[in-house]
Amino acid sequence: MNDVHQTAVREADVLRYSAFTTDPAGGNPAGVVLDATGLAEASMLEIAAAVGYSETAFLFPRGDGAEFDVRYFSPLVEVPFCGHATVASAVALERTGTLRFHTPAGLVEIAATPGRASLTSVPTSSTRASAGDVAEALRALRWSADDLDPRYPAHWAFGGARHLVLAVRTRERLAALDYDFDALGDLLRANDAVTAQLVHQRSEDVFDARDPFPVGGVVEDPATGAAAAAFGGYLRAIGQVDRPRSITIHQGVDLGRPSLLEIAVSPEDPRVTVTGAAVRIPVTP
Repeated sequence: MNDVHQTAVREADVLRYSAFTTDPAGGNPAGVVLDATGLAEASMLEIAAAVGYSETAFLFPRGDGAEFDVRYFSPLVEVPFCGHATVASAVALERTGTLRFHTPAGLVEIAATPGRASLTSVPTSSTRASAGDVAEALRALRWSADDLDPRYPAHWAFGGARHLVLAVRTRERLAALDYDFDALGDLLRANDAVTAQLVHQRSEDVFDARDPFPVGGVVEDPATGAAAAAFGGYLRAIGQVDRPRSITIHQGVDLGRPSLLEIAVSPEDPRVTVTGAAVRIPVTP
């Protein structure tokens, strides 16, 4: 089968799920190709662009139905890991038990139940952002230093992909997001990062988040599992995890696509567990 014909076949086979929600109108939509065997990289990128979601996951079965190589493509670029497309893929497989996804970032294990999945990230890490990077980020976001929450230093955090973590003092500042798409994209690409994880602490273990994704050609993600994993690692790195801690993240509210992400982080383990639901998106003929 030549690649042009194969691309057409695979586009028709893309499943569409919304992750971190039980409502197809909420969460973050992802494309899922359950068997991408033989599909070329250029075709995967073409399919992801045609689907138009922030990511489409391409699964390559290893033979037993529970183990896969997985690649993730945005409309513009391949990313090393995508949490919401992982949750969507695990639910789309309709299996109960442990799944093993071999991603470009490393092995990710998923505990799958009907309509829900918990992924355990690769080991996380987090380093303080330089003053220059913070200044560039503030300019791109059209924020001032006074908008930042001094309890949470700016970091570059990794949880399978790299993200810039910035915390703001007020929910109103987060809600009024209006940023320079090109400038923020340039800063993220220069630091090998994919999104900016912008957060506000609602209560002790509850945060609101927004995630611009200009690197992938997407203004904003309604739910970002990879950034949630990175955020858990960030909290651990700044000394906010002195005991096993469960965090709830509300995202997508300002986009009209409410999403709920749950993370579990421990001082004894650099990995972070991210849990959420997913639901199939009805396709209108």
